[in-house]
Amino acid sequence: MEKATPFLMFEGNAEEAMKYYTSLIEEDSEITSISRYGENGPGKEGSVIQATFTLKGQEFMCIDSNIQHEFTFTPSFSIFLTCSSEAELDHLFKKLSEDGSVLMPLGDYSFSKKFAWTVDKFGVSWQLNLPN
Repeated sequence: MEKATPFLMFEGNAEEAMKYYTSLIEEDSEITSISRYGENGPGKEGSVIQATFTLKGQEFMCIDSNIQHEFTFTPSFSIFLTCSSEAELDHLFKKLSEDGSVLMPLGDYSFSKKFAWTVDKFGVSWQLNLPN
């Protein structure tokens, strides 16, 4: 085995999501590759066959599924971010919860000085933590 990579399956907005995530978490984050469907499909022309991106050095892989599924993302898998400051956590919470939903509101929990759990506008779940 070479490595293990988290894989995200979007339904037509993979590139938008990657751009959004790498703009929010700028340090050591970038889109590293994108392969697109051509006019002969099977996916919509220009949509993502496969792409990779990094967030704080962690590699992710994603696609735009060309098949409609009865499922989407679930909060049982989430991206956990350990923030360096309260301002950073507050900013990420505001941006990631816009047009999404909040599973656990910003708060002082026994395991964390400040914590929140949110689902973004793409359906991906994020845990934001400021350690004690």
